[in-house]
Amino acid sequence: MTGVQAPPPRYYVDGWDPSYGASFEAAGGPAAPSSAKVEPDVELPADEWRAVGVPDGLAAPDVVLLVDGVRRIDASVWTREDDGASYPGIAASYAAGVVRCDLRRGAAELAGTRVARGLFTASPSAGDVLAGQVRYTLHRVGGSGELSKLPAAVQGPLTALEVEVSDAARTDDDLLVLDGPLRNRRHLPRTIGYIKTQHSQYLDAGLTAVVTRLAPGERSPVFKLGTAWGGYSWYLRLPGTTGAPWAGIVRVECSAELSVPEAIGLADRSLVTLPRFASSPYKDPRAPQNLIPIAGLERRLRALLGDARLLHRTLTMAANRPYR
Repeated sequence: MTGVQAPPPRYYVDGWDPSYGASFEAAGGPAAPSSAKVEPDVELPADEWRAVGVPDGLAAPDVVLLVDGVRRIDASVWTREDDGASYPGIAASYAAGVVRCDLRRGAAELAGTRVARGLFTASPSAGDVLAGQVRYTLHRVGGSGELSKLPAAVQGPLTALEVEVSDAARTDDDLLVLDGPLRNRRHLPRTIGYIKTQHSQYLDAGLTAVVTRLAPGERSPVFKLGTAWGGYSWYLRLPGTTGAPWAGIVRVECSAELSVPEAIGLADRSLVTLPRFASSPYKDPRAPQNLIPIAGLERRLRALLGDARLLHRTLTMAANRPYR
Protein backbone atom coordinates (compact mmCIF):
# COMPACT_ATOMS: atom_id res chain seq x y z
CA MET A 1 0.00 0.00 0.00
CA THR A 2 1.39 3.34 -1.00
CA GLY A 3 1.47 5.96 1.75
CA VAL A 4 0.13 9.43 1.23
CA GLN A 5 2.95 11.87 0.72
CA ALA A 6 2.77 14.98 2.89
CA PRO A 7 2.64 18.26 1.00
CA PRO A 8 5.88 20.25 0.99
CA PRO A 9 6.14 22.93 3.68
CA ARG A 10 5.10 26.38 2.64
CA TYR A 11 7.91 28.89 2.61
CA TYR A 12 8.24 32.64 2.20
CA VAL A 13 11.01 34.93 1.06
CA ASP A 14 11.95 37.85 3.31
CA GLY A 15 11.50 41.00 1.26
CA TRP A 16 14.64 42.62 2.68
CA ASP A 17 17.83 42.67 0.64
CA PRO A 18 19.92 39.93 2.37
CA SER A 19 22.95 42.25 2.43
CA TYR A 20 21.12 44.06 5.27
CA GLY A 21 20.61 40.85 7.23
CA ALA A 22 17.00 39.90 7.92
CA SER A 23 14.02 41.72 9.36
CA PHE A 24 13.90 39.11 12.15
CA GLU A 25 17.26 38.26 13.67
CA ALA A 26 16.61 36.78 17.09
CA ALA A 27 19.84 35.59 18.66
CA GLY A 28 19.95 31.80 18.70
CA GLY A 29 17.09 31.50 16.19
CA PRO A 30 13.41 32.36 16.28
CA ALA A 31 12.75 29.92 19.13
CA ALA A 32 15.26 31.56 21.47
CA PRO A 33 13.32 33.54 24.09
CA SER A 34 14.54 36.79 25.58
CA SER A 35 15.37 36.81 29.28
CA ALA A 36 13.46 40.08 29.73
CA LYS A 37 10.44 40.01 32.02
CA VAL A 38 7.27 40.63 30.05
CA GLU A 39 3.92 41.80 31.39
CA PRO A 40 1.41 40.95 28.64
CA ASP A 41 -1.77 41.90 30.55
CA VAL A 42 -1.53 45.65 29.99
CA GLU A 43 -4.23 46.23 27.39
CA LEU A 44 -5.80 42.77 27.27
CA PRO A 45 -5.36 39.63 29.39
CA ALA A 46 -2.87 37.25 27.80
CA ASP A 47 -5.55 34.63 27.12
CA GLU A 48 -7.61 37.23 25.24
CA TRP A 49 -4.87 38.57 22.99
CA ARG A 50 -6.05 39.37 19.47
CA ALA A 51 -5.24 41.70 16.61
CA VAL A 52 -6.16 45.34 17.26
CA GLY A 53 -7.30 47.63 14.46
CA VAL A 54 -7.56 51.41 14.20
CA PRO A 55 -10.36 52.74 16.44
CA ASP A 56 -13.27 54.25 14.55
CA GLY A 57 -12.88 57.94 13.90
CA LEU A 58 -9.23 58.17 14.98
CA ALA A 59 -7.24 60.54 12.79
CA ALA A 60 -3.48 60.79 12.40
CA PRO A 61 -1.78 63.80 14.00
CA ASP A 62 -1.42 66.88 11.83
CA VAL A 63 2.36 66.93 12.25
CA VAL A 64 4.71 63.95 12.46
CA LEU A 65 8.41 64.41 13.17
CA LEU A 66 10.74 61.57 12.19
CA VAL A 67 14.23 61.61 13.68
CA ASP A 68 17.27 59.55 12.77
CA GLY A 69 21.01 59.60 13.21
CA VAL A 70 23.95 58.11 11.35
CA ARG A 71 27.56 57.54 12.35
CA ARG A 72 30.79 56.57 10.63
CA ILE A 73 34.25 55.69 11.86
CA ASP A 74 36.70 57.88 9.95
CA ALA A 75 39.87 56.32 11.37
CA SER A 76 41.23 54.07 14.08
CA VAL A 77 43.92 55.78 16.13
CA TRP A 78 46.41 54.97 18.89
CA THR A 79 47.91 57.15 21.54
CA ARG A 80 51.19 56.49 23.33
CA GLU A 81 51.62 57.75 26.87
CA ASP A 82 54.84 58.96 28.50
CA ASP A 83 55.00 55.75 30.55
CA GLY A 84 54.95 53.63 27.39
CA ALA A 85 51.31 52.59 27.65
CA SER A 86 49.16 52.82 24.53
CA TYR A 87 45.43 53.26 24.08
CA PRO A 88 43.23 52.61 21.03
CA GLY A 89 40.73 55.16 19.84
CA ILE A 90 38.41 55.98 16.99
CA ALA A 91 37.78 59.23 15.16
CA ALA A 92 34.08 59.26 14.29
CA SER A 93 31.67 61.54 12.45
CA TYR A 94 27.97 61.48 13.30
CA ALA A 95 24.90 63.43 12.31
CA ALA A 96 21.25 63.72 13.31
CA GLY A 97 18.28 65.17 11.51
CA VAL A 98 14.51 65.53 11.62
CA VAL A 99 11.91 65.43 8.85
CA ARG A 100 8.69 67.34 9.46
CA CYS A 101 5.67 65.78 7.78
CA ASP A 102 2.61 68.03 7.61
CA LEU A 103 -0.18 65.55 6.95
CA ARG A 104 -2.77 68.28 6.44
CA ARG A 105 -0.84 69.70 3.48
CA GLY A 106 0.65 66.41 2.37
CA ALA A 107 4.13 67.93 2.53
CA ALA A 108 7.43 66.89 4.07
CA GLU A 109 10.52 69.00 4.66
CA LEU A 110 13.89 68.71 6.31
CA ALA A 111 13.42 70.60 9.58
CA GLY A 112 16.98 70.51 10.85
CA THR A 113 20.31 68.69 10.86
CA ARG A 114 23.37 68.65 13.10
CA VAL A 115 26.83 67.19 12.41
CA ALA A 116 29.52 66.49 15.01
CA ARG A 117 32.84 64.68 15.16
CA GLY A 118 34.60 63.09 18.07
CA LEU A 119 37.70 61.28 19.24
CA PHE A 120 36.74 58.36 21.49
CA THR A 121 39.51 56.91 23.65
CA ALA A 122 40.43 56.04 27.23
CA SER A 123 43.80 57.76 26.89
CA PRO A 124 44.38 60.04 29.91
CA SER A 125 46.54 62.45 27.90
CA ALA A 126 44.41 62.78 24.75
CA GLY A 127 42.71 66.00 23.74
CA ASP A 128 40.83 67.36 20.76
CA VAL A 129 42.32 66.55 17.36
CA LEU A 130 42.38 69.22 14.67
CA ALA A 131 42.54 67.63 11.23
CA GLY A 132 42.80 70.50 8.79
CA GLN A 133 39.73 72.62 9.49
CA VAL A 134 37.84 69.74 11.14
CA ARG A 135 37.93 69.32 14.91
CA TYR A 136 37.34 65.96 16.55
CA THR A 137 36.23 66.72 20.11
CA LEU A 138 37.55 64.41 22.80
CA HIS A 139 35.10 61.98 24.41
CA ARG A 140 37.03 60.06 27.05
CA VAL A 141 35.59 56.60 27.66
CA GLY A 142 35.82 54.63 30.86
CA GLY A 143 37.66 51.41 31.57
CA SER A 144 40.57 50.27 29.47
CA GLY A 145 38.89 51.43 26.25
CA GLU A 146 38.99 48.17 24.29
CA LEU A 147 38.90 48.87 20.56
CA SER A 148 35.92 46.57 19.99
CA LYS A 149 33.79 48.57 22.46
CA LEU A 150 34.63 52.04 21.21
CA PRO A 151 32.02 52.22 18.39
CA ALA A 152 29.27 51.82 21.00
CA ALA A 153 30.59 54.91 22.79
CA VAL A 154 29.44 57.04 19.86
CA GLN A 155 25.79 56.26 20.63
CA GLY A 156 25.55 58.59 23.65
CA PRO A 157 26.68 61.78 21.87
CA LEU A 158 24.63 60.81 18.82
CA THR A 159 21.51 60.39 20.95
CA ALA A 160 22.11 63.80 22.52
CA LEU A 161 22.40 65.28 19.03
CA GLU A 162 19.09 63.67 18.04
CA VAL A 163 17.39 65.19 21.09
CA GLU A 164 18.78 68.64 20.27
CA VAL A 165 17.63 68.58 16.66
CA SER A 166 14.17 67.24 17.51
CA ASP A 167 13.57 69.74 20.35
CA ALA A 168 14.05 72.61 17.90
CA ALA A 169 11.33 71.29 15.57
CA ARG A 170 8.54 70.34 17.99
CA THR A 171 5.02 71.76 17.88
CA ASP A 172 1.91 71.24 20.00
CA ASP A 173 0.18 67.88 19.56
CA ASP A 174 2.77 66.47 17.16
CA LEU A 175 4.04 62.88 17.17
CA LEU A 176 7.79 62.30 17.42
CA VAL A 177 9.03 59.06 15.85
CA LEU A 178 12.59 58.06 16.76
CA ASP A 179 14.24 55.54 14.46
CA GLY A 180 15.41 52.93 16.97
CA PRO A 181 14.85 52.31 20.68
CA LEU A 182 14.01 55.22 22.95
CA ARG A 183 16.90 54.53 25.34
CA ASN A 184 17.41 57.66 27.47
CA ARG A 185 14.92 59.72 25.47
CA ARG A 186 11.88 58.41 27.34
CA HIS A 187 11.22 61.80 28.90
CA LEU A 188 10.28 63.33 25.55
CA PRO A 189 6.50 63.93 25.24
CA ARG A 190 4.36 62.26 22.55
CA THR A 191 7.32 60.13 21.49
CA ILE A 192 7.62 56.58 20.22
CA GLY A 193 10.63 54.45 19.36
CA TYR A 194 10.45 52.59 16.04
CA ILE A 195 12.41 49.30 15.90
CA LYS A 196 12.44 47.84 12.39
CA THR A 197 14.74 44.84 12.98
CA GLN A 198 13.70 42.28 15.60
CA HIS A 199 16.78 40.94 17.39
CA SER A 200 14.92 39.32 20.30
CA GLN A 201 11.72 37.36 20.73
CA TYR A 202 10.06 38.69 23.87
CA LEU A 203 6.72 36.85 23.80
CA ASP A 204 5.87 33.20 24.37
CA ALA A 205 4.70 31.01 21.51
CA GLY A 206 1.01 31.70 22.00
CA LEU A 207 1.37 35.48 22.01
CA THR A 208 3.92 35.38 19.18
CA ALA A 209 1.34 33.56 17.07
CA VAL A 210 -0.97 36.56 17.48
CA VAL A 211 1.82 38.82 16.21
CA THR A 212 2.71 36.72 13.16
CA ARG A 213 -0.97 36.49 12.16
CA LEU A 214 -1.43 40.27 12.13
CA ALA A 215 -2.81 41.67 8.89
CA PRO A 216 -1.36 44.88 7.44
CA GLY A 217 -2.70 47.80 9.43
CA GLU A 218 -3.20 45.78 12.63
CA ARG A 219 -1.22 45.77 15.87
CA SER A 220 -0.77 43.56 18.88
CA PRO A 221 -2.08 44.55 22.30
CA VAL A 222 0.26 46.70 24.38
CA PHE A 223 2.59 44.84 26.75
CA LYS A 224 5.33 45.94 29.13
CA LEU A 225 9.00 45.01 28.96
CA GLY A 226 11.19 44.68 32.02
CA THR A 227 14.44 45.35 30.18
CA ALA A 228 17.09 47.76 31.44
CA TRP A 229 15.25 50.67 29.82
CA GLY A 230 11.77 49.24 30.36
CA GLY A 231 8.68 50.64 28.74
CA TYR A 232 5.44 49.79 27.01
CA SER A 233 5.68 48.08 23.65
CA TRP A 234 3.59 46.62 20.84
CA TYR A 235 4.02 45.12 17.38
CA LEU A 236 2.34 46.24 14.18
CA ARG A 237 2.41 45.07 10.58
CA LEU A 238 3.00 47.55 7.77
CA PRO A 239 1.34 47.25 4.35
CA GLY A 240 3.09 45.89 1.28
CA THR A 241 4.27 42.62 2.85
CA THR A 242 4.79 39.18 1.33
CA GLY A 243 2.87 37.05 3.83
CA ALA A 244 5.97 35.74 5.61
CA PRO A 245 5.40 35.48 9.38
CA TRP A 246 7.62 38.45 10.31
CA ALA A 247 7.46 40.40 7.05
CA GLY A 248 6.60 44.03 7.71
CA ILE A 249 6.47 43.54 11.48
CA VAL A 250 7.94 46.36 13.54
CA ARG A 251 8.08 46.87 17.28
CA VAL A 252 7.10 50.23 18.71
CA GLU A 253 7.74 51.43 22.26
CA CYS A 254 6.94 54.32 24.57
CA SER A 255 7.90 55.42 28.05
CA ALA A 256 7.03 53.36 31.12
CA GLU A 257 6.29 56.65 32.90
CA LEU A 258 3.06 57.02 30.93
CA SER A 259 -0.26 55.76 32.21
CA VAL A 260 -1.79 52.68 30.58
CA PRO A 261 -4.43 54.75 28.71
CA GLU A 262 -1.70 57.10 27.45
CA ALA A 263 0.38 54.15 26.19
CA ILE A 264 -2.63 52.62 24.44
CA GLY A 265 -3.40 56.02 22.92
CA LEU A 266 0.11 56.20 21.47
CA ALA A 267 -0.22 52.64 20.16
CA ASP A 268 -3.44 53.56 18.35
CA ARG A 269 -1.85 56.75 17.04
CA SER A 270 1.14 54.82 15.71
CA LEU A 271 -1.20 52.42 13.91
CA VAL A 272 -3.04 55.21 12.11
CA THR A 273 0.23 57.03 11.28
CA LEU A 274 3.16 54.72 10.50
CA PRO A 275 1.63 52.61 7.69
CA ARG A 276 1.30 55.68 5.46
CA PHE A 277 5.11 56.03 5.49
CA ALA A 278 5.88 52.40 4.56
CA SER A 279 8.39 52.04 1.73
CA SER A 280 8.09 49.95 -1.44
CA PRO A 281 10.43 47.07 -2.41
CA TYR A 282 11.31 48.57 -5.79
CA LYS A 283 12.55 51.73 -4.04
CA ASP A 284 14.10 50.41 -0.82
CA PRO A 285 15.86 47.07 -0.10
CA ARG A 286 14.56 47.23 3.48
CA ALA A 287 10.92 47.76 2.55
CA PRO A 288 8.43 48.21 4.03
CA GLN A 289 10.08 48.77 7.45
CA ASN A 290 12.52 51.47 6.36
CA LEU A 291 10.06 54.36 6.33
CA ILE A 292 10.21 56.68 3.30
CA PRO A 293 11.10 59.87 5.25
CA ILE A 294 13.76 57.99 7.23
CA ALA A 295 15.35 56.59 4.07
CA GLY A 296 15.63 60.06 2.54
CA LEU A 297 16.95 61.49 5.80
CA GLU A 298 19.63 58.81 6.05
CA ARG A 299 20.90 59.65 2.57
CA ARG A 300 21.05 63.35 3.41
CA LEU A 301 22.84 62.79 6.71
CA ARG A 302 25.45 60.48 5.19
CA ALA A 303 26.21 63.13 2.59
CA LEU A 304 26.68 65.68 5.37
CA LEU A 305 29.36 63.51 7.01
CA GLY A 306 31.77 64.50 4.26
CA ASP A 307 34.27 62.55 2.19
CA ALA A 308 35.51 59.62 4.28
CA ARG A 309 38.74 59.20 2.29
CA LEU A 310 39.59 62.89 2.56
CA LEU A 311 38.98 62.90 6.31
CA HIS A 312 41.09 59.77 6.77
CA ARG A 313 43.93 61.34 4.82
CA THR A 314 43.68 64.57 6.81
CA LEU A 315 43.69 62.66 10.09
CA THR A 316 46.77 60.74 8.97
CA MET A 317 48.58 63.99 8.16
CA ALA A 318 47.63 65.40 11.58
CA ALA A 319 48.71 62.26 13.47
CA ASN A 320 52.16 63.58 14.36
CA ARG A 321 50.94 66.99 15.45
CA PRO A 322 50.29 67.75 19.13
CA TYR A 323 46.77 67.71 20.53
CA ARG A 324 45.04 71.07 20.67
